[in-house]
Amino acid sequence: MIKLKNNFVCQECGAIFVKWQGKCSECNAWNSLQENLALPKNDFFQKQAASQLISEIFCQTEERLTTFLKEFDRVLGGGIVKGSLILIGGIPGIGKSTLLLDIAGNISKNSKRVLYVSGEESLEQIKLRAIRLSINNNFLYLLSETNLNFIEEEIEKIKPDLVVIDSIQTIFHPDFNNTPGSVSQVRECTLKLMRLGKNSGLPILLVGHVTKDGALAGPKVLEHIVDTVLYFEGENLQQFRILRSMKNRFGSTNEIGIFEMCESGLKEIFNLSQFFLEDRKIKVPGSVIIPVIEGSKPILIELQTLVARSFYGMPTRRSSGVEINRLNLILAVLEKRGNFNLGNCDVFTNIVGGIQVDEPAIDLGLALALASGIKDKPLNQDMVVLGELGLGGEVRAITQIEKRIKEAQKLGFKKCILPKSNFINLNLEIELIPVTTLKEALEWIK
Repeated sequence: MIKLKNNFVCQECGAIFVKWQGKCSECNAWNSLQENLALPKNDFFQKQAASQLISEIFCQTEERLTTFLKEFDRVLGGGIVKGSLILIGGIPGIGKSTLLLDIAGNISKNSKRVLYVSGEESLEQIKLRAIRLSINNNFLYLLSETNLNFIEEEIEKIKPDLVVIDSIQTIFHPDFNNTPGSVSQVRECTLKLMRLGKNSGLPILLVGHVTKDGALAGPKVLEHIVDTVLYFEGENLQQFRILRSMKNRFGSTNEIGIFEMCESGLKEIFNLSQFFLEDRKIKVPGSVIIPVIEGSKPILIELQTLVARSFYGMPTRRSSGVEINRLNLILAVLEKRGNFNLGNCDVFTNIVGGIQVDEPAIDLGLALALASGIKDKPLNQDMVVLGELGLGGEVRAITQIEKRIKEAQKLGFKKCILPKSNFINLNLEIELIPVTTLKEALEWIK
């Protein structure tokens, strides 16, 4: 038997210490250290398999299980791979349980056995949600249990085609004395589920809690073990949700799925640009349409700005959807290269719909929106703007320009201001307006 000395593990960052201390020296979190007891003897210390020549290994085409949610399947790369371990994280109340119960219901409608395990809710609570989602069939099994041994027994008894664990932080293994949710329990339970799934070809979906910083609790050890990591993002006060892939061993990590939270559950949104622009008012100063890329999908967003005279000593800078440092940089470029005086003005920016954008392609659009608000003159209503802005006032090239412009053209926009270096080899029906400097772009505010 292998004997391991007890140690202390930080629940925030996962750092290991030989003795307890009040403050973690790695992440500076207080009272976050928990004793990690010596591991008992288990099958992880046994030899699992012999080595093989790569030429002798027979590999079949990966078999995928469809969830009948096109957005979810697309993010995964075409569906759930047999034997894969998928982790879904998100803030409390964002809709993780609703999404997974909806997936479980869809798969079970196709005569596939699904076991939904909840360590946080009773069977009656899950049933009430299932009624709201119109789920009721004879192939969906519900289990309220936190002991991993009992869960494995139920899996062996039912032999499901898919298992959902909600959530991994509530599951514990009785061989370990740590409390559920501790690093040791989460790591060992995930490892056991991974081995179970790989040996039997059983796909398993895990729900993971997040910390106050928005990272998956566990901490990063979970992301290293699982095959796929998905984040379910959005604001509780906003109706749409974004499913983003952060790690995927069986597909691309450049995909996102868009959903709308309704009374009857989650509804897929296939045209998010139209969703964002349906309430747009035309001829409003300080507003601009910008084609951005979320994952591999082009989306048209409306960026609004408001510039008002400040009546206090220190001007206010507030930004929703745009990183505040990027806003300050664009304001500095406008003052220096555009000859605007913003030292005594309050500045507010907002991206309609609550979406967060951090790519540099919004720089020129943000600058023109601010200039439009200062001059109180609206931009052309059928124009989109894109381009990165340098500190010298130059407009730099951006990526995936053709995909962005085609999305704008599809929604009826007629003109596009873009970097001149992106203008080469573009053959589109929309009118293209190439610019090289910020001053050239500002001339279109009339």
